[in-house]
Amino acid sequence: MKKLFALIAVFGMLMVAASFEAVAQVTDSTQVAPTPPVAPAAATDTVAVTTDQGGLGVLHYQLKTKFIEGGPGFMSSILLCLIIGLAVALERVIYLNLATTNTTKLLKNVEEALESGGVEAAKTVCRDTRGPVASIFYQGLTRVDQGIDVVEKSIISYGGVQTGLLESGLSWIALFIALAPMLGFLGTVIGMVIAFDNIQRAGDISPSLVAGGIKIALITTIFGLIVAIILQLFYNTIVAKIDSITNKMEDASISFMDLLVKHNLKK
Repeated sequence: MKKLFALIAVFGMLMVAASFEAVAQVTDSTQVAPTPPVAPAAATDTVAVTTDQGGLGVLHYQLKTKFIEGGPGFMSSILLCLIIGLAVALERVIYLNLATTNTTKLLKNVEEALESGGVEAAKTVCRDTRGPVASIFYQGLTRVDQGIDVVEKSIISYGGVQTGLLESGLSWIALFIALAPMLGFLGTVIGMVIAFDNIQRAGDISPSLVAGGIKIALITTIFGLIVAIILQLFYNTIVAKIDSITNKMEDASISFMDLLVKHNLKK
């Protein structure tokens, strides 16, 4: 899973960097190139081509343009929060999907294995089944000779270990959720200070000077909030998935204990 996280992060960085580099080149060429005599017709054609790409294409281009206008310093740090946060979130989503187990089917297979082949057969079933529930069952089966009380304590202890593994990485996602808007606000404050410095140097409050500085300063806040919103959606989805798996683990553990008691009574 760590290799998967690193792969997602590197791939995201490469894709976003290539995308913004292309927009930067387009922006620079637009600013440097002289305006031809038929500028209105060319502009109309450009708008038509951009519109043909669809609403998402226009939105994508505008976001990248505003990103470049916000400056490379704070905007790059906000983008880094998004990439790493998404990499952690996607790794957690994949891990939790792989950890999901059909507990009803597993309990039925364990019961059939206990009746046909005993504890060793049930261990084999648990080893061949993926997920934390099967791991908890296996830990309980390894201590079945020590008594039901020992098995119950083992299940409770190992259940806590599995819950910790499920919740791994959540603190990093929460960190980036808080860090992205903070960096955005910091960039806004610094941008406002720079704008007022420009006003002080000019000795006059020019509307264009003030509006331009404030606009660039607020872009960092906008992108910081967008990053926080995206990561918050992933965070809540992951927490809900963890709660669902944990509830199934507890319910399956109770049924498993009843199954062991029933098996011991038959001996």
